[in-house]
Amino acid sequence: MAKGFFVTGTDTGVGKTVIAAALIKAIGLCGIRAGGMKPIETGCTKEGKSLLPADGMFLKGIARMDEPVSHITPCCFEHPLAPMVSAEIEGTTVNLNKIKKAFNELTKAYKSIVVEGVGGLFVPVNKNYFILDLAKEFGLPLIVVSRPDLGTINHTLLTVNYALREGLNVAGIIINYTYPSKGSLAEETNPQVIKQLSPVPLIGIFPYLNAMSDEAFEKAVLKNLNMDIIKKYI
Repeated sequence: MAKGFFVTGTDTGVGKTVIAAALIKAIGLCGIRAGGMKPIETGCTKEGKSLLPADGMFLKGIARMDEPVSHITPCCFEHPLAPMVSAEIEGTTVNLNKIKKAFNELTKAYKSIVVEGVGGLFVPVNKNYFILDLAKEFGLPLIVVSRPDLGTINHTLLTVNYALREGLNVAGIIINYTYPSKGSLAEETNPQVIKQLSPVPLIGIFPYLNAMSDEAFEKAVLKNLNMDIIKKYI
């Protein structure tokens, strides 16, 4: 069975790509070279006849992968919508066989894989098939990325508890700052409340990064993430 993590969010825009990159760096700091994967990316930039997946290319660079980006992000869509909707508008469907083949190839090349999902668990991929189902098929422990501000307690606990009810192995939660801290009371109190109420651990609170350099990631990982929890799954 593959080792690593499947990164999901409580919502879109919570910074899953940054956390996927941070996990790749964390695994690397443990002496294991991890691969990254963004199986489906919507909102890709069109260049000629090709679609360029920004998140997939970012993970490829962070992980220093030699594979073409088509292996890292096998399904690309131009419209910035849920995959099922983007595919319908573009006259196609999400090719799950293509995704599974790429995943299997990456698991043979890397001891550990960090897969970034799309939005949250109930984002539709095809009719009656959601990101939740893809996470189940890959079988990787789930990392839930959540926002630091007001509303995150509800969104985080809903995501974690439903994932557990569906039989997923949830490694933990990472609260991620996609903006500089506002120093609000919600930001101050949310982590402790989530710790008290969540059935899975809070792995850390990841700060907003001004620079996306290797040094910045590694420093933030060592300072802000619980490496003992991460080591259990790689």
